[in-house]
Amino acid sequence: MNKDLCAILLAGAASVAMLMPAAADASEADTAATSGSHGLEDIVVTANRRAERSQDVPIMISAFSSQDLEKMNISEAQDLYGTVPSLVVGTQGTSSRDVQSFSIRGQSTGFLALPSVATYFSEVPLVATISLPLQGGPGNFVDLENLQVLSGPQGTLFGRNTTGGAVLLTPKRPTNDLEGYVQGSIGSYDLQNIEGAINLPIVEDKLMVRVTGAYYDRRGFTKDLVWDKWRDDQHWYMGRVGIQFNPTETISNNLTVFGARTRNNGAGYIHKGFNYNARAVAACGYFGNCDVYERQTEIANQIGPRKTRLSHDVYTNIDSFGAVNSTDIELGANLTLRNIISYQNIKVDYAGDTDGTPLQFYQLTQNAKFPDFPIKGLSDEFGIAPNGFVNGGKTTHPRDHVKQFSEELQLQGKLLDGNLDFAIGAFYLDATPVGDWESYTVQFCSAGATGQAYTGGADCRPSRGIGGVSNKSRAVYAQGTLNFAALSEALTDLRFTAGYRYTWDRIEGFSRTWTDLPGGLVDCTLKGGAPTDNVEDCTFTAHLKSKAPTWTAILDYKPTRGLMLYAKATRGYKAGGFNNVAVSEQYRTFEPERLTSYEAGFKSDWRLAGAPGRLNMTYHYADYSNIQRPGADFNPTTGAGGASILAAAATIQGLEAEASISPWPGLTIGGTLTHTDAEYTDYSFRTLGGDIGCKAGGGFEQVAAGGMVDASCMPFQYVMPWMYNIHADANLPLGNGLGDLNFYVGYSHFSGQPTAPASDPSFQPGSTLEAYGLLNASVDWRNVAQSGFDLGLFVTNATNKLYRVTNTNIYNDIGVWGVLYGEPRMFGMKLRYSFGR
Repeated sequence: MNKDLCAILLAGAASVAMLMPAAADASEADTAATSGSHGLEDIVVTANRRAERSQDVPIMISAFSSQDLEKMNISEAQDLYGTVPSLVVGTQGTSSRDVQSFSIRGQSTGFLALPSVATYFSEVPLVATISLPLQGGPGNFVDLENLQVLSGPQGTLFGRNTTGGAVLLTPKRPTNDLEGYVQGSIGSYDLQNIEGAINLPIVEDKLMVRVTGAYYDRRGFTKDLVWDKWRDDQHWYMGRVGIQFNPTETISNNLTVFGARTRNNGAGYIHKGFNYNARAVAACGYFGNCDVYERQTEIANQIGPRKTRLSHDVYTNIDSFGAVNSTDIELGANLTLRNIISYQNIKVDYAGDTDGTPLQFYQLTQNAKFPDFPIKGLSDEFGIAPNGFVNGGKTTHPRDHVKQFSEELQLQGKLLDGNLDFAIGAFYLDATPVGDWESYTVQFCSAGATGQAYTGGADCRPSRGIGGVSNKSRAVYAQGTLNFAALSEALTDLRFTAGYRYTWDRIEGFSRTWTDLPGGLVDCTLKGGAPTDNVEDCTFTAHLKSKAPTWTAILDYKPTRGLMLYAKATRGYKAGGFNNVAVSEQYRTFEPERLTSYEAGFKSDWRLAGAPGRLNMTYHYADYSNIQRPGADFNPTTGAGGASILAAAATIQGLEAEASISPWPGLTIGGTLTHTDAEYTDYSFRTLGGDIGCKAGGGFEQVAAGGMVDASCMPFQYVMPWMYNIHADANLPLGNGLGDLNFYVGYSHFSGQPTAPASDPSFQPGSTLEAYGLLNASVDWRNVAQSGFDLGLFVTNATNKLYRVTNTNIYNDIGVWGVLYGEPRMFGMKLRYSFGR
């Protein structure tokens, strides 16, 4: 596979080289035109913490301007899916659709882990939660200057150490212009959206303010027949204030304050089936047969994939707030001192029901409402729960509540007549719980006991939990780029970048999980042992210290104008974590991940028969060690069961390409192509019973309890072998002062995606999501008759493709199979009024 990918890369470079003479003969005026109406857009990025053309940075970057985001209808993370090479966005098997976690080149967040792809807002990592892998609240995509996706480890210059990459959200800053916009949208599924911004120059060049706000409401697309509610809805609003203060010509201060709130009806999981061989389902409840289970699957098939029947009223509530202050002090013509300080707070409360039936399987039920009436398909046919549900629980604390403080001091400058750019800095982050985190779960009730109170044994056993996790990170770093013109004018187009960072991390947490028993006693669910009258006896704590160096080395060369070749080696590191559902002491913490990545590629701008074009390609190869993978944990002494975080090793390689061409003024045709090949080199663990392993000579086998499982042949989680995107963007001036028409159409195709951490697809049904393609389009009439109004129409998933985005992967653990489907076709109209500049 290495030879094949390298051959593709070399063929691409050779093809570009053949076009270079045309580019070299182009005049400076022609070159400048590549960012005009008859050319390709240049976006200024900050991948090296300084402003540069995207094409001048030797790294795979996908950058989107504010205009790109508007015409592509990108308003949240999942909208980026398919437009960025190697980027996978999904809920990662969680019970909430609000989780839109990034995975790049096979590096994903993982169970109870920190992000592998960090999201930054105004150069600060967004606060992350643990039980749900969230980063920040809703509305962060509103009123952006640009959005950048950086592939590969970014642990040298950026705040959090990550192995997969970084997503940079840059909000629009206040300027000296009195301007702004207001936009309203309506559409299918009762879509109502309004947003706007106003820029106010209070004191010219000294004090400027920008105020942004948005409201978004959309009905869900999955009907819950029990609760007569639409699941998978959206309802959020946000606000942001930016203040730019320049007290002197050498001091600049920017303050951004933002907040958001979401309230929705939760995820509408669709039931697919039961595992009648699983221990929980094998007895088939109190009936002695499986009719009630078979009937639930039959009903789910009859009502279809856009209807569900949940046993309780699920929801998601998210509140977030943050403030970022950035101060730049010019110490000289080529020296700037920067200080970036931030505070953020996020609170998450949610309930989930992942089996999609009125029976109780694997449900986070805190503060959810339970039916107090007979449920069709249960009570009518089987006489179950005629008096309603009585095993619900209330919590007094949110599921996650984190406050985060960060501080970064950085010195940037130039030396050697501008031939050496450098940055030196220190970074500190402290993310701690705000009070206790609380959960209430009913993992399994047999059909006959659904909704009934806990009476002992394993049936309808509720689990209460209190806990919290904090993490602190400190780092010092330095990075510089040397243009060899400092040594000789003949080497003007050769540069070397080197960066080094050393990080110290500390993770600590506590967990207290129990079941209430009659007589005021509690049973420690995770620690096991005899019942106790003191819930504090169920508490365990743990902490983990880690430290690691990370580094970057890049050599890039421009043999001719419009072509840059580069080679890159990077070391990445991601901190370990605390496992609040461990039952064995050795699994209460898990170690950091480490990744060494090697990359070679080129970036090119050229002209073919006068038409400007662009082709960027890169080949990457990585050694990935101590990959954090979830598994089972069981203590035979206490009889308690929980989860562990296992370690694996793998190699990942792939090819990424982005291309575009403007055959005539106003038309740009482009696309992306990604191929990723990930293979475990070591993935072995001792099973607690029931795990499937790789069989010598090929195939799979079930390994008895206590045996060693070799899972190295299993599909790699959250990696798509192939994905591609084709898009066209056309701008047509109408003349006579009528404005412009802009057309955009894009098609993305995704190959099958494994989602289970270690499982053969035949053993875990649905664990590999099927391949699918999505077609999106929009048309905008800009500046209608010079009125300042823009009128637009848009459609997503135009062919109304039915596709899965999540699989629960608990078929062999809990004994049930549930899925989430992606959004159906949605369309709408938007009207935007812009004023000022």
